[in-house]
Formats: sequence, C-alpha cells, structure tokens
Amino acid sequence: MSVDAIILAGGRSSRLGGVAKASLFRDGRTLLQLAIDAARAAGGRVVVVGPEARTTAPVRFVRERPVFGGPAAAIAAGLDALRDGVAAEGPTQVAVLACDMPDAAPALAAVLEAAATGTGTDGWVAVDDSGREQSLLAVYHREALERRVAALRASQPSGDLAGVSVRQLLAGLVLRQVPIPDGGSADVDTWADAAELGVVTAVESPTPTASTTPTADPEERLR
Repeated sequence: MSVDAIILAGGRSSRLGGVAKASLFRDGRTLLQLAIDAARAAGGRVVVVGPEARTTAPVRFVRERPVFGGPAAAIAAGLDALRDGVAAEGPTQVAVLACDMPDAAPALAAVLEAAATGTGTDGWVAVDDSGREQSLLAVYHREALERRVAALRASQPSGDLAGVSVRQLLAGLVLRQVPIPDGGSADVDTWADAAELGVVTAVESPTPTASTTPTADPEERLR
C-alpha cells in the first residue's frame, strides 16, 4: 500500500538567523533531500510545502496561504496539492513530515508500518522516548485531515488556516501513538542542535552550545 507525503519546509528559521533549515546539509544531502528520501519510501506522491529547491527526485512544490501561515496552513496546502488529479483508488493515507529531523527515516518507517496494519483510528503519531507526541512525524487518514481542514476554513473569516495551531487541526481525531527509535525526532531548531546532529551549512560547521532535545511544539518547530 502506498502513502502520499507532505513535507513541511517553509518556516522562517528565525533561530537560525533566517538560514533555511531545508538548505542545511548532513552527510552530503540537504535536510530537505533527507526528508524526501524518507517520504519516498512510502511509495506515493511527495509534496513539499516551501520554497522550490533542487532535489534528486521529482516532487511538487507549493506554498501555504499565506506564506509563513504556520504548519496547519502548510498541511492544508499539501492536501490541496495532493487532491489535484487524485484517482478514486489513490492512497487513502498521507504522511506528514517536517524537514528538520535528519534521522527521521527509521521513525517514519515505524509509523508507516503501524499505519499499514492498524485500524479504528484517524492517524498514527510518533512518540519519542520521553513520551512527546510528534504530530509532524505521523501518518493520517486523508479524509480525516480534509474534514478538519474544511471545518476550520469555514470557521475562519479569511477562509485560510493562518495562525491555526496543529493542535486545533487535529482536535477530535482519534490518534494512536507509535514508539520510535531514540533520536528519530531530534530536530534542528538552533545552531547548537545542528552541531549536535552533525548538520552544517554549505561552507562551515556550527559551534555547539547545548545538547539537542526534540522540540515538542510544532508551532515552534517551523519558526
């Protein structure tokens, strides 16, 4: 069974001085390419919500409305893009993955495995060894997400999801936690995180100042 994927790559990266997380490197690949490679293992289409960039595989790039509207708005934009030309027999599940987790591939594989065999739930969300749910490392039923997006759009005067939190987007959904390998959700939020995870710019390596722990709040993750 194939699963489509939405990769979130459009944040401001304010704690990195505006340097796009997607453009950082780990072992010769950008964080965006690492996320794309992890998502392609699901076998479906891949949509990247963020600025266009060079990749080694065909993906579709779109932007959320408004730009920098937040992760919920980005997920909505990804769903809109996946809906274009979708066949009735197309994938019924969609993976959501933030691009700032360089070691997410095994974790996403674990979530995909759970989603392939699980029933009676609206989604499967990674949970790290500290018990934090990682809603941007997850697989959801497409219909459940689309239902929530439609309801939230109808409730917003602007008709978009700018400023809507991921928690609001997922409210009311039945989600199953999936334990993931240690470090699978460790994310690059600061230069100290980047150094801890072996992530560098194209020209130099950052200097570590603190140890890395996953950022729990998805709203903070994409700033």
